[in-house]
Amino acid sequence: MDEGNGVFHPAMNFQDSQQSIKTLGLIAGNNQFPILFARAAKEQGIRVVAAGIRGDTSILLKPFVERFVWFKVGELKKLFTFFKEEGVQFVVMAGQVNPKNLFDDTLKLDEEFQSLFLALKDRKADTIFAAVAQRLKEENLELLDSTFLLKKYLAPQGTLTKRGPTLQELADIEFGQGIAKAMGGIDVGQTVVVKDKAIVAIEAMEGTDQCILRGGKITRRGAVVIKVSKPAQDNRFDVPVMGPRTIQNMAKVNASCLAIEADKTLIIDREKSVKLANQAGICIVAM
Repeated sequence: MDEGNGVFHPAMNFQDSQQSIKTLGLIAGNNQFPILFARAAKEQGIRVVAAGIRGDTSILLKPFVERFVWFKVGELKKLFTFFKEEGVQFVVMAGQVNPKNLFDDTLKLDEEFQSLFLALKDRKADTIFAAVAQRLKEENLELLDSTFLLKKYLAPQGTLTKRGPTLQELADIEFGQGIAKAMGGIDVGQTVVVKDKAIVAIEAMEGTDQCILRGGKITRRGAVVIKVSKPAQDNRFDVPVMGPRTIQNMAKVNASCLAIEADKTLIIDREKSVKLANQAGICIVAM
């Protein structure tokens, strides 16, 4: 809490913010990120109320939150009402929403979401999330940095596995990093798959896992996967995340190396991820 103006700054440590945050609203997407965040908040004594998205959010989140309510994509007004009734002032988004939900012909948007969508200049992920963040702010709900309780889970710099990158892999990493940054800069994706300084796959709306599988099928063996943050990364949403499933998909297609950004990429279950990588002979390096 800033003593001068009473504004909470997410970058501050929990001890400084403890008097500010009693309850957090969690907009929970898919995979393990929401669970990781909810566990960290619970450990800090923060009450978490979660909005689960049907078809995306894992039911395994429930034990880590005080309240769990299902929502359909597009029920924005219901979401605002839920958070206000629970006394929420601060909100975190964790986990992605399956992009197929956005193109479902049966998808019904409430008036609130319909109005938001009609005002969008495009349907890029950052455009949508920024518009949702603005609407939250207008409802006196502040969207926070989704990593502010998870700094210890950010990738440390260096090689995380037994094996370090080969000279060829380092050359592919250097080649691919700039392209991955460029793609992130125009909000296309944050992952590229490279082999012998050739781009074989670029992440789009389908996500990192499908990008890895698609690129790996082309290269058959020895692909290098590079995942970066966006040049102007907004940590309130779409933070780079990797975990055991990332490594499992790389192993399926005999990919050889994963390069991520140090201090900017969340690692879900680092111990298991590294163990799986070592077993598959995959190198993980944080640059």
